Amino acid sequence: MPIHRDRRPIRLARVLFAVCAIGFFAGVAPRSAVAQSLERFPDASRLVSIGGAITEIVYALGEEDRLIARDTTSTYPEAAGALPDVGYMRALSPEGVLSVGPSAVLAAEGSGPPATMSVLEKATVPLILVPEGYDREAILRKIRITGAALGVAAKAEKLAGKVDADLQAAEDAAKAMSGGKRVLFILSMQGGRILAAGSGTAADGVVRMAGGTNAMSAFPGYRQVSEEAVMMAQPDVILMMERGGGTGIAEDELFAHPAIAGTPAGTPAGKSRTLLRMDGAYLLGFGPRTASAVRDLSAMLAETKTATD
Repeated sequence: MPIHRDRRPIRLARVLFAVCAIGFFAGVAPRSAVAQSLERFPDASRLVSIGGAITEIVYALGEEDRLIARDTTSTYPEAAGALPDVGYMRALSPEGVLSVGPSAVLAAEGSGPPATMSVLEKATVPLILVPEGYDREAILRKIRITGAALGVAAKAEKLAGKVDADLQAAEDAAKAMSGGKRVLFILSMQGGRILAAGSGTAADGVVRMAGGTNAMSAFPGYRQVSEEAVMMAQPDVILMMERGGGTGIAEDELFAHPAIAGTPAGTPAGKSRTLLRMDGAYLLGFGPRTASAVRDLSAMLAETKTATD
């Protein structure tokens, strides 16, 4: 039987794809590109935050009174939902962002489209892009850049220290718990074609932090994979996201797929029907809650039984 745990409710399917779609590279330049140095906004009293993790960090710093709007992916904490929504982070319009009269815009790397970001970069409202990344250091970098931008570097350093210790403890515990199980993260399965997470993705990062092994780490990014590739990967566990209050792909549909089915030529995950589901923003957000997500995922992996157990 699959282990099914909805750790956090999610309201929009688009939010989940946004988490996965953000680019992964180190920052190279301040303000109009991705922030490299620790900059401070001249005036952050009317802040628009774009990116779920960025909004969470603003709240974790106790600076939420500055927020006048947020993007669609910013669903946590619940109080963020009461703020005006300027749109989906990868389909923003400059008019939507500027219409709320911000004094500053703090956005996650990967926000877009490029045409919108170009307009915002040329506007009189300062814009800082926060670099994305899928490990502990990336989370700490987000916290420090956000704190510096808001002029609360000391608070950010305190939060970073707390999050760092929490993440280290979660990762250490995970290594002893989850047994290195091979995990296949499936983002979607349309027309029978599996879109899986490779290396350099949020899914790859959180699986590794939770003590698992990404069964598709041989290629970078998210990619449609063949039946042969899935069978060769021999995953012990299928990991997917909860979507829009539902469960996305039906369990019977998933385990009927030829590459996954519990046949002699199938995968260990198919033979044991081992499917884990978690809220996408929680699992893949790489923000202040990631240590909790790592603990939850590692515990779920530890509880699963493989076909050879």
